Amino acid sequence: MLKRLAYLALCACAPLHAAPLVDNTRLQTLANDPFWISLGHYETAKLGGWRSYVNDPKFFLAGDGAHQPAAELEATVKALYAPASAGNQHAQCVFPARTRWLKNQLQLHDLPAVDCAEFKQWFKDVAPHSAVMIFPAAYLNSPSSMFGHTLLRIDQADVQRDKTALLSYAINFGAYIEGSDNSILYAWKGLAGGYPGLFALVPYQEKLSEYRSLENRDLWEYRLNLTEEETGRMVEHVWELKQIRFDYFFFDENCSYRLLELLQVARPGLRLTEQFPLTAIPTDTVKAVKQAGLVEKIDYRPSRERELLDRAKPLSDEEQAWVLQLSNDTGVLKSPAFTALPRERQALIQDAAYRLERYRANNQERDPERSRRSFELLRAINGNPPAPLDIQRPGLPEEGHDSRTWQLAAGTREDRAFAEYGLRMAYHDLNDNAYGFPLGAQIEILNLKVRQYENNEWQLQRLDLATIRSLTPRNELLQPLSWQVTGGLERVPGKHGDENLVSHVNGGAGGTWQLGEDVLGFALGTARLEHNNDFSEFVSPAGGFNAGVLWRNPLGNLSLEAKGDYFLNGEVRRGISLNQQWELSQNLGLRLSAQRDFSHFAGPQNEVMLQLKWYHY
Repeated sequence: MLKRLAYLALCACAPLHAAPLVDNTRLQTLANDPFWISLGHYETAKLGGWRSYVNDPKFFLAGDGAHQPAAELEATVKALYAPASAGNQHAQCVFPARTRWLKNQLQLHDLPAVDCAEFKQWFKDVAPHSAVMIFPAAYLNSPSSMFGHTLLRIDQADVQRDKTALLSYAINFGAYIEGSDNSILYAWKGLAGGYPGLFALVPYQEKLSEYRSLENRDLWEYRLNLTEEETGRMVEHVWELKQIRFDYFFFDENCSYRLLELLQVARPGLRLTEQFPLTAIPTDTVKAVKQAGLVEKIDYRPSRERELLDRAKPLSDEEQAWVLQLSNDTGVLKSPAFTALPRERQALIQDAAYRLERYRANNQERDPERSRRSFELLRAINGNPPAPLDIQRPGLPEEGHDSRTWQLAAGTREDRAFAEYGLRMAYHDLNDNAYGFPLGAQIEILNLKVRQYENNEWQLQRLDLATIRSLTPRNELLQPLSWQVTGGLERVPGKHGDENLVSHVNGGAGGTWQLGEDVLGFALGTARLEHNNDFSEFVSPAGGFNAGVLWRNPLGNLSLEAKGDYFLNGEVRRGISLNQQWELSQNLGLRLSAQRDFSHFAGPQNEVMLQLKWYHY
């Protein structure tokens, strides 16, 4: 508001230049131009008209600019003719992308000459020439990163020739958090739009260190075929968004959606955001950018964790024990037992020990003793270098299955036949096609299943609000904790031979082990809170277990699980299930499920079901 009043005062008191009269028809035509709509981040409002995603009055020059693109355009034209004495606060300096476009469209050759020193220096420092979209892979142990993330790297002209990408800048959009909310509160506020979102331009080296080292995430770099002019236009608009607040939601108005808007500013005519009316999962947005013909090259940067595991992969159990000894005491380097090993094995062990030390140092304060050990190991590596590390590139994340899933199933429970219809908004479970996904990772959001029994009897079978499982295998060097959490509504055996719909929250923690090349075994202790009308307590607690095997086989993924819940009120539930999915295509799967349930309230129940699963977004 103050900015708008300042412009009006300057125009009234010192009208050095007169704004041109723009014909209403021409004004409306420009206001409806896709590029102007992109600059204002407008979308069609639910009840008609327009609304801007920008949730910050500082971004608009017209009082109703958030809902009236034409009024905002007219106010911008007037502001461009404000006296040059406004300096760096002049509309030409605050809105360089708007200024450039309106000058070209309206042939504004008589604008006041304003020296936008701050913007010019900033733009010179960034020196935009080309752009790379960065996709840090999904990281289950961070609520904000469970679906992955996207950002843009802005390269200077000589980056590819001189290999100086670390000196580039990165455009990042993320939630702005004041204080230190815990993970549960962070996830809830992210779902409900409780955080504002901000764009930031930061050194790429900082983001690279954060994602590869602190969070141990693989990075995918998609070099875009944007021209220098298109890249510059996008960077100009980022300046316009400096400290401008948006609403932030994990599943739609998130990092990936905002970057699609930037790409539409860079190259007018792209229609990227309209493909995501409900959710914008990062892998799906990467796929949309690729399908739009924007990607010319893909590079892969493995995380420190993956580099460590790949270096340790050819080592025997005895050699991995040497790695642990060396990482704790570099004096072992001179021990007779170690020096008696073949030099090529010594080289691999030393390198693995060094990588383990650097991995352990992630996100830790500097430890002089650890630094000394790292230096000793590095000196030993220089004297006996190992063979180069050759990491096989995993499947491209955007070539995995799409995120939304429809399900059609037929089955029997005891002597009752049923059909089951399901919809999952996002995005992957343990038995889904694992190409592009880590084995043992599951993230499901809003998973709905409705059953139709014989005689047209319908019932809500389950509604999972969220289910997350992280089954990361342990080894001699790394001992990650496996965990799971879920909550929602589900059917359980009742006292009178029927099934009750109960609400519940449960979770667990334990370990996962690599039993073979593509076989994981896991065992977790669990806890459950349940509201059940058959129980006298409003909420009943239970302890239990969940154990099983996951096998990626030639047909698809197979899981065999056993679980149990032991309630304090005496109720006991146990079950065993088998699921095998056949991958008919990238986005089509056929799953056979069989389970047997036991309960104190009812006799054993057997269920068999055949499901057709269709993935799309």
